[in-house]
Amino acid sequence: MSQEPPIPKELWDLIPPAAQAALLALLGQLQAELTDLRQQVADLNARLGQNSQNSSRPPSSDAPDVKRPPPREPSGRRRGAQPGHESHHRPWLPPDEQVPRKPTACRRCGEPLTGFDPQPLLHQVLELPPIQPLVTEYQLHRLVCPRCGTSTCGTLPGGVPTGQQGPRLQGVLAVLTGAYRLSKDQAAALCDDLFGIPICSGTICELEQQTAAALAPVVEQLREHVKTEHVNVDETGWREEGKRAWLWVAVTGLVTVFHIARSRGGAVARSLLGPGLHWVVTSDRYSAYTWLALRRRQLCWAHLRRDFQAMIDRGDAGSAIGLELLLFSDDVFHWWYRVRDGTLKRSSMRTCIA
Repeated sequence: MSQEPPIPKELWDLIPPAAQAALLALLGQLQAELTDLRQQVADLNARLGQNSQNSSRPPSSDAPDVKRPPPREPSGRRRGAQPGHESHHRPWLPPDEQVPRKPTACRRCGEPLTGFDPQPLLHQVLELPPIQPLVTEYQLHRLVCPRCGTSTCGTLPGGVPTGQQGPRLQGVLAVLTGAYRLSKDQAAALCDDLFGIPICSGTICELEQQTAAALAPVVEQLREHVKTEHVNVDETGWREEGKRAWLWVAVTGLVTVFHIARSRGGAVARSLLGPGLHWVVTSDRYSAYTWLALRRRQLCWAHLRRDFQAMIDRGDAGSAIGLELLLFSDDVFHWWYRVRDGTLKRSSMRTCIA
């Protein structure tokens, strides 16, 4: 197909054919560069319009002019638990001491009172006992043989740790630095302040390694369990020994497994999820999960809804589609909440959103 001349035809015919070809080639190159630059500008404008509501950016990165979602309309209901809400109470604990308190006289007329209430009102006060370390001292005697002069030392009983920390203390330290994310210095200060146990950060590091080794068989069982259930998976940046690493997490209905790796590649995802997938994996669009079969992969709804909002915010031909998708996701979650609460069958939900 011949290209239309860029100038009036009568002027174009005055140009030699070789010059015409050079001009057309140059024009095609400039048009391609212009198209590329326009796409770059569109991409940059889209990035400038990103915020925590239409992308994965945290709310702390939002500019001051970003509008927050409008507050919900008042429902007209009073604050607190609503009728039909399952009540939750602090459980009664077995008492270590019971203190009966009986009135001695009527609070109205002063008549002396006697008797017994089979169902008295209960008031429990919880208190911590005085905390002091339980110290067991093993005295290893060294005795000299009267016959040959050899010195023999007594040995520790079986099960006694060679260090100065017992199993319960070691477990507490593992929980403090692991589940509760205290630093080594904070855990050491807590032990000294609350328990009266002096300990240094280096010892806590050694105990962490010992605890990890003791729990390795249990962790391996949990990793195998993750490979047999529907799972949500994600990864984030991490620092390990001062070097860049990645913290992977796999969440099922019963367990959560964390795994620290130097790589963010798909090989780590395969080892975490297993090769023979027959269940649904929920993830974001990161390329490490592209090996998953489409019928077994669910894109994260939080990411999808932010993508729909981004389509709306761009204000182009796709905005109407983004609005329809966002409204559709509202309907999906409306019916799903009823399935979760037990007021709608899953089969009926499929009919409602079809």
